[in-house]
Amino acid sequence: MSAHCQLTGAQPGFGNSISHSHRRTSRRFDPNIQRKRYWLPSEGRHVRLRLSARGVKTVDRIGIEAAVARIRAKGGKV
Repeated sequence: MSAHCQLTGAQPGFGNSISHSHRRTSRRFDPNIQRKRYWLPSEGRHVRLRLSARGVKTVDRIGIEAAVARIRAKGGKV
């Protein structure tokens, strides 16, 4: 599951591209996934997370410790 945010759970949405002549073809709306590396002081190591842009803002707001706790509570591996 490559286009998936570890923190927010954002994943691709699906819909249609509509041309000028109004023909519809399938398309996929991918979230803005970034790989970010954070220092985790409680464990004395860096962690690399796959986060959406909204997930990065959430980490900035709540802190990396709380974010990692949320990911682990969902059953995610850090």
